[in-house]
Amino acid sequence: MLEIEKRHTLLIVEDDDALRDRLAKAMQRRGFAPRTASSVEEGLAAIETDLPDFAIVDLRLLDGNGLEVIEALEKQHPNVRTIVLTGYGNIPTAVAAVRHGAIDYIAKPATADEIVDTLLTPAGEDTPVPAEPISPDEARWEHIEHVYHEAGDNVSEAARLLNMHRRTLQRILKRRRMANDAA
Repeated sequence: MLEIEKRHTLLIVEDDDALRDRLAKAMQRRGFAPRTASSVEEGLAAIETDLPDFAIVDLRLLDGNGLEVIEALEKQHPNVRTIVLTGYGNIPTAVAAVRHGAIDYIAKPATADEIVDTLLTPAGEDTPVPAEPISPDEARWEHIEHVYHEAGDNVSEAARLLNMHRRTLQRILKRRRMANDAA
């Protein structure tokens, strides 16, 4: 992980409350001074109040597209280092994000160290490869957990959104709880 020389301000625009709060705490532990927003509107208001040194912006927000926030940052502070963090990664949206001013595009789930390394990598250099990339099983679990929480912890609704049988999801959740209790 790259070192932070001074306490940089960081704007996190993410509509998933749990992820936004966890990410803000993780980034604070890594030396950033995070501010958070849960929508395009809040993100734009935060930029008007105080321009950050760095920004992490989700692409799909409840009230619109995170690219609006990235565009506003680029217009007001071209040197801000912004990354897109999204669960809906594909090449066209990655290209759009970079065209709007993002320095990189990271698919969820990503570790806080990967995000910090991406934010602090000097312009023109490649982002370091993660020392311990997330396993496919862990990525699958992160996705299931995210959808489950987005569905209000409702197993039936989450199973429908995940296109799996309710009992299958219940077994997965039970196994994960048992594994966490054993650890």
